[in-house]
Amino acid sequence: MPGALEGTTVIALEQAVAAPFATSRLADAGARVIKLERPEGDFARGYDDYVHGQSSYFVWNNRGKESCTVDLKRPEDMGLVEAMLARADVFIQNLAPGATDRLGIGSTALRARYPRLVVCDIGGYAPGTPDESRKAYDLLIQAEAGLAGVTGSEASGPTRVGISISDIATGQAAYAAILQALLQRERTGKGSHLQISLFDTIAEYLNVPYLTRRYGGKEPRRIGLAHPSIAPYGVFHASDGDILIAIQNEREWKVFCDEVLGDPAMPADPRFERNTARVQNREELDRRVQERIGGFTIDALATLLDRVRIAYGRVSTMADLAHHRSATTARVETPEGAVELMAPPVIVDGQRPSLRRVPRLGEHDQPLRHEFCGRPETIRRGLARGAKS
Repeated sequence: MPGALEGTTVIALEQAVAAPFATSRLADAGARVIKLERPEGDFARGYDDYVHGQSSYFVWNNRGKESCTVDLKRPEDMGLVEAMLARADVFIQNLAPGATDRLGIGSTALRARYPRLVVCDIGGYAPGTPDESRKAYDLLIQAEAGLAGVTGSEASGPTRVGISISDIATGQAAYAAILQALLQRERTGKGSHLQISLFDTIAEYLNVPYLTRRYGGKEPRRIGLAHPSIAPYGVFHASDGDILIAIQNEREWKVFCDEVLGDPAMPADPRFERNTARVQNREELDRRVQERIGGFTIDALATLLDRVRIAYGRVSTMADLAHHRSATTARVETPEGAVELMAPPVIVDGQRPSLRRVPRLGEHDQPLRHEFCGRPETIRRGLARGAKS
């Protein structure tokens, strides 16, 4: 809910996508998010320069934050970080495994000093696993967890999902876990230590193909734009483009045969009478559906499918998305001017949240240093806390 987290302070020692995704959602909900960046900046600032010379990744995931540059090798800057953590509600970090422990701001040390603090650590692999110390990035996890193996077609081979889904899903999981921890703290007065990994997140998402393989004995096939366990549910070629058609139950299948295919006897064919049979005979099924679909234009077919309440989707490009009649954009200010993003999906009481500004690198250095370490004794206290840990 917009403003639900007002009064909540989040310190984010973050980079790339997963942690910034989570904290941008906390910022959207009204939290104060202080983003700690290395002197050269979060390296996601340099991923591309498509948005008025700025990174599309960074603009998307860093709205509503304050940027403060810190050099964690400098005692003065560690004192600043410690002073911030002393007043924080949430600390989230996705540095290399063990980095925060070596700095004296690992979860065990922090929660001993600040029992109400919620600490969220994001890594590539779960703690205690043999791969805990490995570097891990989105595409590597897509491959390692098996997502690439069930994506694409037989011709293409294993394929990357077209967005940074491992990072995004992990960030979403972190956001949900942080909200749960804050709710629990309201009841108990105690913070929590959250540990979330990219591998675990994607592995959990893969439970359907995993269960299919483990208990069904079948390695899922790569079948491109088709559903592996429902048919017909896939892409067909109209006379002027591609369209995806989805049949979800036997009632819809009968309507589809009667009204679209013009073949009311087809559901009585043993090869096509049940979904499991249709999946087993997908090649012949798709051939017969395609014979009929190929005679339609996309617009004529869409009109018919809407009339008989059969689900479909056009196969769109990003140019199509930009002009889609159901797309909603949101304005966000950046250091190089206003841009429009695809709007966050949640509507609360009829309203979408307004998005706050994307910060320049180090834009808030001076006010934050003055606020948290305005006096030398404040810095000394921060350094002393870190040394004791």
